[in-house]
Amino acid sequence: MAFQFTDANFKKEALESDKPVLVDFYADWCGPCKMMAPVIEELAGEYDGILKIGKLNVDDNPDTARQYRVMSIPTLIIFKNGEVVDTVVGVVAKNALKEKLDAHK
Repeated sequence: MAFQFTDANFKKEALESDKPVLVDFYADWCGPCKMMAPVIEELAGEYDGILKIGKLNVDDNPDTARQYRVMSIPTLIIFKNGEVVDTVVGVVAKNALKEKLDAHK
């Protein structure tokens, strides 16, 4: 199951993670975000123990979304050692996202 990031836990769980992290910035009302949700859940299972994969609701956690200048959702950001290493905006195919993740694991 995908991890739930919040403004309160983001620094510890994403930036200080010892594994690469994929954060899905989403909102419950967003159609394209709903399309990505099953992909994120599948990837969370497939990469369990290798990467940390989770979601951050931009409506409930505006500070983190603002900090990373998330203007469109879904926005998927890959972090490694606390730094942004890749960003994808919009709906993306699972295999394309896997290629990006594999490059950073």
